[in-house]
Amino acid sequence: MNNNLYSLIGLIAAVCFILALKGLSSPKGARRGNIIGAIGATIATVVVFFYNDPAEGGLKNLPLILIAILVGVIVGVPAARKVQMTAMPQLVALFNGVGGGAAALVAIVEYLYLGDKASGGEVGATVFTVLVGCISFTGSILTFLKLQELMTTRPVVFPGGRAVIALVLLAVLGAAGWVAVDKGSTSLLILTVLSLVFGILFVLPVGGADVPIVISLLNAFTGLTVAATGYVLDSTLLLVAGTLVGASGTILTRLMASAMGRPILGILFGAFTATPQAALNAADARPVKSGSPDDVAILLAYARRVVIVPGFGLAVAQAQHTVRELADLLTAKGVEVAYGIHPVAGRMPGHMNVLLAEANVPYEQLKEMEDVNPTFSQTDVALVVGANDVVNPAAKTTPGCPIYGMPILDVDQATNVIFLKRSMRPGFAGIENELLYDPRTTLLFGDAKDSLTKVVSALKVF
Repeated sequence: MNNNLYSLIGLIAAVCFILALKGLSSPKGARRGNIIGAIGATIATVVVFFYNDPAEGGLKNLPLILIAILVGVIVGVPAARKVQMTAMPQLVALFNGVGGGAAALVAIVEYLYLGDKASGGEVGATVFTVLVGCISFTGSILTFLKLQELMTTRPVVFPGGRAVIALVLLAVLGAAGWVAVDKGSTSLLILTVLSLVFGILFVLPVGGADVPIVISLLNAFTGLTVAATGYVLDSTLLLVAGTLVGASGTILTRLMASAMGRPILGILFGAFTATPQAALNAADARPVKSGSPDDVAILLAYARRVVIVPGFGLAVAQAQHTVRELADLLTAKGVEVAYGIHPVAGRMPGHMNVLLAEANVPYEQLKEMEDVNPTFSQTDVALVVGANDVVNPAAKTTPGCPIYGMPILDVDQATNVIFLKRSMRPGFAGIENELLYDPRTTLLFGDAKDSLTKVVSALKVF
């Protein structure tokens, strides 16, 4: 295959990636966008086997390439098929980390291959790729551990933490400059190690609802490393694909930070200045008003307007189909039903939208925060299913808490609030929710799916 045809096919793959992003920008086109993106990725992978540059001797190490693809298929296909919706953010975090790590490794190998022949631009791109790719790798692994709750989900801070992070960052930048001047393998190894360490320190102070934002930021990092690798390898396809991922990840990060009502730096390092939250002592536990499925069914049956607020607990219980059945029953009884969707509900952007779309919930019933908030004062019942932080008034009333400044769903303005919770355990941010103790709040304890099933059964009697 000549170089012109090779470049043309690469351009077609790049166009597929652009169309995929366009499709993913709306729920109606998301499936189509995924398919187009998969086609583009397949084209980009297959065309490599037809690359034949006489100056470089054509494609080399074919057996190793095929083995790598086989290993990827063996690991990737079962993982993608078996992953639960609740674990999707963890999978995304791992993908980010693998992508960043792979880009860094490719850049290192190419740098060692070029040796003294490397131009200033290639050295600069290599330094950038190794630095950012390693940060993305270890940072993404840490976000995975947090989301999987293999380590504490709360911010991890230590005395002098900011100073340590600053010193390590200075060391990373110093090592980067050393590589640019020295062009040796020792300096590159030191840069790699320091960057891996900084990736850990970068994510440690982040906790709770901020973790998905960091995943998005690291995704942007990975895209930029892929683009830089494309420069080193003289690959237009990698340049385009990496730039698209980097740009879309950056835009998404800014949108999420705006939804949280805080600047990026405050999200990343705000834990060092946050006010410690007092732990709830069992001896000082306050009483709450709990109810039965029949009690909840009565409140819902005689309501005129109900707003359902889904959260991660809904996803864990796989209760999306049951909540759709409940909404259909209420609608048949003449009750106006809407879903209040917070931008960062769940563990990643759009988590609740995807989950409810899986249950064929009409898209027009899904109301964004700015649209649903003005209606809560006219809402008879706000039904909170497995959500906590996105409705916690502490975001408005408690300066210094991890979610302070984050816009929330104003469910406290509804006439009645019903919480479906497994226990009184705090939400992902690890802070208490005063709304649980409000006289207008009724708690229904138990698995969300089981609780909703009992409510549906009771509601059918009315």
